[in-house]
Amino acid sequence: MPIELTTLSQSSLQDYNDCPRRFELRYLQHLAYPAIETEPALENEKHQREGEHFHRLVQQYFIGIPAEQVSKQANTDNLQRWWGHFIISKDLAVLRDLPGLKTEMTLSAPLGAYRLIAKYDLIASDGGKFFIYDWKTYRKRPKSEWLAIRWQTRVYRALLVQAGAHLNGGIPIQPEQVEMVYWFSEFPNDPARFTYQSDQFKRDRDALLRFAEDIKSASNYPKTDDTTKCLYCPYRSYCNRGARAGDALDTELESEAEELFDLNFEQIGEIEF
Repeated sequence: MPIELTTLSQSSLQDYNDCPRRFELRYLQHLAYPAIETEPALENEKHQREGEHFHRLVQQYFIGIPAEQVSKQANTDNLQRWWGHFIISKDLAVLRDLPGLKTEMTLSAPLGAYRLIAKYDLIASDGGKFFIYDWKTYRKRPKSEWLAIRWQTRVYRALLVQAGAHLNGGIPIQPEQVEMVYWFSEFPNDPARFTYQSDQFKRDRDALLRFAEDIKSASNYPKTDDTTKCLYCPYRSYCNRGARAGDALDTELESEAEELFDLNFEQIGEIEF
């Protein structure tokens, strides 16, 4: 029996955008994953665990734990390489000295009948500009054009504008003050940067409200017509869309695990969309 949905995130919106049927199975029916997402499965699972570990290392660094101490936890070849790239990055080194640094921070705002939530790897401010940093351990550098249209890029910037005033002394953050940066541990000298404009914010806000209304009124959830997406979907056996999993390098660009949020909404500032 479907479970009533109360929150939306960039992951659930992306799933609804890519395949309403996947959205239904994952977020409304909460079905277990019957099929592996990638080949080779064990290698990809190890890479995902290392990615999570890397995020923890970076968080520890930005809350003030000495780099030498953090580096001792980089106990695999991948982690040592990623951490080495991170620690020598001049662009990232200056972040630690900025005021108003927030790591692993969650923002929330009402969105139609739902709450829109996002967990940020890092939000940094230099007094007039706000930078959203997101750490990616992709094995292949995605095209910036692809990232620009992903719901993560749109949601993270829009939600910071909408619900980030408490990070700016109670003054609303303007879209032009926001920049989102994807930093790639395998490609440390080639980050993807996305500034923001008021017209983009308006389009994103309108699109988010429209998506929320569509999801609320939906009575059926059709399968995607793009069957290539089924290669990376753990629910493909429910839809008789094949048994073979997609290649791990492509899969990590198409699918990211949904964050599990443990939130006290009373402690999260919010502004009505």
